[in-house]
Amino acid sequence: MRSLLAVALIILSAAARAGESSPVDLHQLEAASRVYQTQCASCHGGRGEGAPNWERPDRQGEMPAPPHDREGHTWKHADGMLYRIVRNGWRDPFNKTQRLTMPAFGPALSPKEIRAVIDYLKTLWTPEQRRFQEEESRHAPFPPEAR
Repeated sequence: MRSLLAVALIILSAAARAGESSPVDLHQLEAASRVYQTQCASCHGGRGEGAPNWERPDRQGEMPAPPHDREGHTWKHADGMLYRIVRNGWRDPFNKTQRLTMPAFGPALSPKEIRAVIDYLKTLWTPEQRRFQEEESRHAPFPPEAR
């Protein structure tokens, strides 16, 4: 986990030098990484790589957890949408069952912890992906309680 955190800090530092709006706060990033590892990694992978065969339904007809790194599609969604998914849970519309694909973490995580985890995920994306996601988020930012 330390090496992943070091890489993330290098990425964020380079992004800040390139003019991207990515403030680097080591303590916040470490805390977010710990929350990700305890709450998210069991499904989405320790490095955000997603579940094996995440693009195909499993035996129950449910889509496995997708990656949150550069190979996934998380970066295509605005901050507001990502926040709602983490807080309220998510049911993939392609699933054959009615249960939530991803459980709601609103009862377990504070609004600031949810935001921190999303900010942590951004360290797993390319600079181009972060720029795209930042532009999407202009129209759907984090809610006031997460700012």
